[in-house]
Amino acid sequence: MERRIFLAMVSGSLPAPPLAAEAQPTGKAYRVGFLSNGWSTASSQNVGALRQGLRELAWVEGQNIVIEYRWAEGKSDRLPDLAAELVRLRVDVLVAGGAAATRAAKEATTTIPIVFVGVQDPVALGAVQSLGRPGANITGPTLTGGLAIVGKQLELLKETVPGVSRVAVLWNPANPMHLQQLRDTEIAARALSVQVQPVEARSPDEFDRAFSRIIRGRVEALLVSADPMFGAQGTRLANLAATNRLPAMYGLRRHVEAGGLIAYGANELDLFRRAATYIDRILKGAKPADLPVEQPTKFELVINLKTAKALGLTIPQALLLRADQVIE
Repeated sequence: MERRIFLAMVSGSLPAPPLAAEAQPTGKAYRVGFLSNGWSTASSQNVGALRQGLRELAWVEGQNIVIEYRWAEGKSDRLPDLAAELVRLRVDVLVAGGAAATRAAKEATTTIPIVFVGVQDPVALGAVQSLGRPGANITGPTLTGGLAIVGKQLELLKETVPGVSRVAVLWNPANPMHLQQLRDTEIAARALSVQVQPVEARSPDEFDRAFSRIIRGRVEALLVSADPMFGAQGTRLANLAATNRLPAMYGLRRHVEAGGLIAYGANELDLFRRAATYIDRILKGAKPADLPVEQPTKFELVINLKTAKALGLTIPQALLLRADQVIE
C-alpha cells in the first residue's frame, strides 16, 4: 500500500500525507552515505546486495535515492575524515560497513541516523546500549554470534584437518572488535584442546611478514578473522596460504570463492540486504533507537574441493554433505 501511495504522490495524483518522512517535496532523492574500510572493487557483491534490498523496497539508486560511497581502502586512519565528509554532505542516513567504520561514523555524528553492517558485537563496541533498545542514532544487523561461531569454526577446522593441535589466528588490531574475537577464539580453543598463535596484520603490506611468523610457529592450520580488509584481500591471502601449504578457515565465503579452503559464518550478502530494510524504515520516519539490532539468521558452510586437493586433503563425506556450497 505504501508503495502505491508513493508512486501516486510522484505522479501528482494524491496529496502528500502528513508523515514526516513523506512530507518531503515531490520527487526528492534521499541521500545515503556509505562508509567502509574496504575497497570498492572488492565489495561489489555487498553493494549489489544492498542495492537489491533497496530496489525490493521501491528505492532505486539515481531516481529516488542517491548513495555517496567512501572507501578507506584498508587505511583505517582515513575513516574519521571520510565520515566527516559524509556528515558535511548532510546525508539522510549513514551506512557503516564494519566495526572501524561504525566507530568513525558514531564519533562523527550524533544526529544523522547510522545503520551498521558487519559488526560482531555492537554492545561491546559501545555502538548501542542493548540489542533490543539500541538508543541514540545507530542500529543495524550484526555479523556473528561471537564465541559460538569461532568455536564452530575451530571444530570444523579440526574435522577438516584431523589431528590439528596448533592453529594460527590472523587478526587486525585496527579492527575494534578483533581483540574480543581473539579472546573468544582462545576460550573456544582451550575447550577443544587446541593451541592458538595470534598473528597480527594491520594492512596488506604486513601479510608477508605475518605469514613468515605463522610458518616459524610450526602451526598446522590457520584461522582468518572476519574483517573488511582481509575480505578485500581474499585472493592474496588464499595464495599465501596455498604457497605455504596451510589449510585455512575463514569467516566469509568470499575467501573460499577466491581460492581459500573453507569458510563458516553469517551470510554476508543477507546482512547487506537486511540493512536496506533499516534504511527504508528510517527514511519513512522510524528512529534508530527504536529499531532492534538483528542477529544473523543465515549461516553458511562453504568448501573449496580444488584447494583441498592441492593441499592433499580429503574432506570427510559427512562434512561435504553438511556444506551449503561445495566449489569444484
